[in-house]
Amino acid sequence: MARRRVKSDNPPSSAKPSSSLPIWLGLLGMCLAAYYPAISGGVLWDDPAHITRADLQSWAGLGRIWFEIGATQQYYPVLHSAFWFEHRLWGDAVAGYHAVNILLHAISAGLIVVLVRKLKLKGGWLAGCIFALHPVAVESVAWISEQKNTLSTAFYLLALLAWLRFEAQRESEPKSSGTWRTYILASLLFGLAVLSKTVTVTLPAAILVLDWWRRGSLSWRRDVVPLLPWFVFAIAAGLMTAWVERNIIGAEGEVFALTLLQRCLLAGNVAWFYFGKLVWPIDLIFIYPRWDMEVTTVVHFIAPLTAIAGLVALWFQRHRNRGPLAAALLFGGTLFPALGFFNVFPFQFSYVADHFQYLACIAIIVPVAAGLTLLADRYPQLPVWSKRTAAGILLSALGFLSWQQTHEYRDNITLYRATLEKNPASLMATYNLGMELAAIGEVEEAITYYRKALKMKPDYAEIHANLAMALMRNPGHEDQAIAAFREAIRLKPELWQASLNLANLLLTIPGHIEEVIQLYRAVLKFDPSRGEVRSSLGYAIMQVPGREQEALGHLEAALKFIPDDWSTHYQISRILLNRRPDNFEALVHLELVVQSRPDFAAARYHLAKLLLYRPTRRDEAIRHLQTALLLEPSFEEARSLLSQVQRRAP
Repeated sequence: MARRRVKSDNPPSSAKPSSSLPIWLGLLGMCLAAYYPAISGGVLWDDPAHITRADLQSWAGLGRIWFEIGATQQYYPVLHSAFWFEHRLWGDAVAGYHAVNILLHAISAGLIVVLVRKLKLKGGWLAGCIFALHPVAVESVAWISEQKNTLSTAFYLLALLAWLRFEAQRESEPKSSGTWRTYILASLLFGLAVLSKTVTVTLPAAILVLDWWRRGSLSWRRDVVPLLPWFVFAIAAGLMTAWVERNIIGAEGEVFALTLLQRCLLAGNVAWFYFGKLVWPIDLIFIYPRWDMEVTTVVHFIAPLTAIAGLVALWFQRHRNRGPLAAALLFGGTLFPALGFFNVFPFQFSYVADHFQYLACIAIIVPVAAGLTLLADRYPQLPVWSKRTAAGILLSALGFLSWQQTHEYRDNITLYRATLEKNPASLMATYNLGMELAAIGEVEEAITYYRKALKMKPDYAEIHANLAMALMRNPGHEDQAIAAFREAIRLKPELWQASLNLANLLLTIPGHIEEVIQLYRAVLKFDPSRGEVRSSLGYAIMQVPGREQEALGHLEAALKFIPDDWSTHYQISRILLNRRPDNFEALVHLELVVQSRPDFAAARYHLAKLLLYRPTRRDEAIRHLQTALLLEPSFEEARSLLSQVQRRAP
């Protein structure tokens, strides 16, 4: 009697580790070739907020990453734990972070190959290679901050593969303890994915779509109930992220004020935009133009209406082929958090960004690769080399575009210049380029970009403040700097840094002392603990006759916050000595100044004058005068006093 062949859940022999190793190595080699320019790149835009800060680099800092909301830019504790561990390995050397991103991207590409085979689809190798080399992934791979994408996607795919294994085991061995161990493993991997980036909360819904695609129907008990804990966790994580975006990152205000209709129209346009960039990945930009959704026109309705019409058409032909509808649902569902229904911080610059579709693009790449492979199989008369050549041309084109795009992510200046070439109206790129140029001393060019940014947004206080700082460094432009500072303060009085910088500038220009005093007082209203500001306030008040006691009060209060500040001690000593030349309360202050600043000739001179009131310290006074003259040979007051002392010597 013939035995019935038992269907195995294991992948075919071609998917076994021994034969899959060349594919994994090949994918890694492709990624290294395409993204190699990123390894020598620097930090970009918000990378410093993601690379572990000094106050989080300890074991206690690791605890804060997990248990303190706001300790990191976003509450992604798995991601920031990975950054913490990486910082332990190579510190601030950014090449390591770039290498990890490339490695994680290659791992995800390999997992896609495994997933396609697990789903018994064609074109697994092609799908993995397209994902590995597609230019829309460049932003996620070449930008350190987007390790949240590469890490969470790897966990997402591992969780999905574990879930598929759980479903297979449940059918063959429903009561086996191994089945539920697999369920727990899948759940842990899903949790790691969500705590790396919240977009992965869409996984349980994606699993339901896949189950419907594979079986043609869904069962509440079989398909939905096991996923209920995942849905609860996903909803909680999504609400947490939405709260963090609004209340910590600042994704709220007038710039995010869209009506429900506008958000629905935006969603349709966003989905088609991403699909278009997948099909034709040309003119990819770090910051795309921000669409005007304030006035809705017929044009705004075209994309959402065609999307709805397309879904309806796919629904009616589902009995012939469920694949296209499943792919559309997976693509749109994975994009859902970035379609515009929820506020995310980058929306103030643009409603779309390449990194938003890093995970979602898999839903299109896999069926396209399967379709191309099936199409090739329909023409067996074509030689194998021609099919491989066609695939090679496609992958080479994608790889070249990615390699070319990666060069734009070398550093901030290169990235912002490349952005402005394609999107000259980008306020963010214009303003940030100005700041980057100012930081390397290219002040004239920085001023040019600040002025361009102000033409785009004249009421942006921070741009006025940074323009003023650049003008301060440009000799002969002090009046323009003062005007820019005053405009920044008028637009945003709480911008205390502008008040402080203006006060410091005006303090060097005669005739502004009362305004300087008011500016320092304004700064202290926002932060009374700034000892250096209180010290500067005391110094400014000293310049007004008859207010020395008030100045002394501020200087002494400053020492509570900056007890070792030599300049504050020096100003206190000057007030005390002006009251009485032999006031020995000034002695301790002057001695601290000389100890902190041994090259400060004036402090040595005043200390010597005070010491001469005590005959037992006459020799010490002489040494201070001699040192002062060595430091400043033209110091006539010190020379005269030294001469007098030496003439009176017995």
